[in-house]
Amino acid sequence: KSADKIKMPSIDELLGVSGEESATDIEISRIHSFANHPFKVLDDDKMDDLVESIKLNGVLTPVLVRPDKDNSYEMISGHRRMHAAIKAGRRETIPAIVRDMEDDEAIVIMVDANIQREELLPSEKAFAYKMKMDAMKRQAGRPSKNNSTQVGRNFETAELIGKETGESKIQSEDLFV
Repeated sequence: KSADKIKMPSIDELLGVSGEESATDIEISRIHSFANHPFKVLDDDKMDDLVESIKLNGVLTPVLVRPDKDNSYEMISGHRRMHAAIKAGRRETIPAIVRDMEDDEAIVIMVDANIQREELLPSEKAFAYKMKMDAMKRQAGRPSKNNSTQVGRNFETAELIGKETGESKIQSEDLFV
């Protein structure tokens, strides 16, 4: 069966959660949205389903946050879960994984954790890919083993994003909105 060969990444893999990280309850009032978050949180049928699920089961997958100054946290991944938790009446705390990370690392993780959602608008995808492309360019430093000039030419960042996402038609000029 060809379906048996397909391996979908787990939430932990998408968020880059390592085995030793564990969730802790964080006060929702201490969490603020990611700066320039390109994905909209919609109150649609899928949100209603998520709210009902949280009412019945709680928040099953922790959100990912990073500490910032002022003793608060910036949401990296989990905007929809937090919104649904609040709508479900859970206004005090939410399970969260707290991870220190630089701005560009946070952008890449935020985009990767959200880009697979099926209801994204093309403008959201374009803005997210541009954010990721810019972050990857700033992170460039030395080429990774998959992008070594000893093997051939360096891939452009847009090509790398296209290969990662399976959207081979992504071009640098397409990412400017």
